[in-house]
Amino acid sequence: MQEQLKVILLSHTPEPEKIISAAAKLCYSNSGIDHILKDLTEDKINQFLTMLMDMGHASPIEHVSFTFGIEGVSRSLTHQLVRHRLASYSQKSQRYVREGQFSYIIPPEIEKNEEAKEIYIHAMEEQQRAYDQLVTVLQKKHMEEIKGQYKSEKKALPIAEKAAIEDARYVLPNACETKIVATMNTRELLHFFNQRCCNRAQWEIRELATQMLILVKKVAPILFKNAGPSCVNGPCPEGKMTCGRIVEVREKFEKM
Repeated sequence: MQEQLKVILLSHTPEPEKIISAAAKLCYSNSGIDHILKDLTEDKINQFLTMLMDMGHASPIEHVSFTFGIEGVSRSLTHQLVRHRLASYSQKSQRYVREGQFSYIIPPEIEKNEEAKEIYIHAMEEQQRAYDQLVTVLQKKHMEEIKGQYKSEKKALPIAEKAAIEDARYVLPNACETKIVATMNTRELLHFFNQRCCNRAQWEIRELATQMLILVKKVAPILFKNAGPSCVNGPCPEGKMTCGRIVEVREKFEKM
């Protein structure tokens, strides 16, 4: 069963741009902590945030974080996502949750090629069968080993199943759909957008990053007004491997 990407902004630091401006105000004025939130008008917030970005003073923006609920993505994507280590993650476990009928992601290039799609879906179905068979065989084995340790089969069954799916999951593909909650502070998010909104990023995580950027721009438009791939604010860092579409990319993120 094919799944589609879904991203929700579950939570974020209240008044994110005001909090960052207050932190910056403390750095550059004699204000005490009782007064750093006072008189922070929209103009002053804009002024503080612009100054921070122009100076490259990034530590104040770490005080604000955003939490996303993400589903309809592959394990292949989350292997890339968790490489961004200055973040917190909670992911659906294949060790504790049985994949009774796993959903999967179909890459666009496979989706639009009927022959490739047929091969792909067949492979998904075969891996589901292998997974189900392994769970059945291993669960039976574990039940025989532990049945004397518990008074009832009802108590032994979930223990045997957990042990079975722990090993059966090894046959599940990278395409297997998963769900994950991710929290990043603003500084890490800006870095994430630099890396993953780029045309050279893998297609799935690029789409995820773009959707995340759209969501945070709604709650912190000043903070993320220049967010996007690195080429939005400077030359392309990819050198000879550039996509060659810098004008198109800049127009896309300016309109976002």
